[in-house]
Amino acid sequence: MALAQLDPDGSPREACGVFGVHAAGQPVAHLTYLGLYALQHRGQEAAGIAVSDSQAITVVKEVGLVANAFDDRTLAALDGDLAIGHVRYSTTGSSAWRNAQPAFRSVAGVDFALGHNGNLVNTRELASEAGMLDGTISSDTDLVAELVSSEMLAAGDVDAGESAGSLERGLAKVLPRLKGAFSLVLMDHERVIGVRDPNGFRPLCIGRKGDAWFL
Repeated sequence: MALAQLDPDGSPREACGVFGVHAAGQPVAHLTYLGLYALQHRGQEAAGIAVSDSQAITVVKEVGLVANAFDDRTLAALDGDLAIGHVRYSTTGSSAWRNAQPAFRSVAGVDFALGHNGNLVNTRELASEAGMLDGTISSDTDLVAELVSSEMLAAGDVDAGESAGSLERGLAKVLPRLKGAFSLVLMDHERVIGVRDPNGFRPLCIGRKGDAWFL
């Protein structure tokens, strides 16, 4: 588990911010942008947004600050009813673009995106159990996405032409195996899911404004 780094005044830095919204008929990309802007203090290395229009998930992410990663033109193209977002401060993995979030996976016709805050203390153990070679997993987020993908594949009979199992089913198999302090926001085409570690070490809140729900 990575040690917390300190700012020059000795205060601890925060570690990533996650945001999710389900708001039919509302500009979810703009709402996510505002949420990430408010969470900018939790990470300045990269920012990303994933949006679903119920047919496809579109992910846009860039290295740098939220205001540099997105403008009105970019946000206008992200149309949908649900979205998740992430601002990154790296505790595991480098600050390269490949580690920017949300992470995206397409598993036998089932797509999902994942944003993660926190640290796992059993990353190597989980990767080894799953038969992943050293160096193929670049971050805890990458590991969780791969584990969920594997469980989704195992739940569906892909060889028989069936799609993968649901995101919830994959999560139910993976989450009990994760050890550490973490919170997650995930989405498929139809829903947003929030996850917090059993001890509540990492903050995650749910809120509502009218018919819109937020994480």
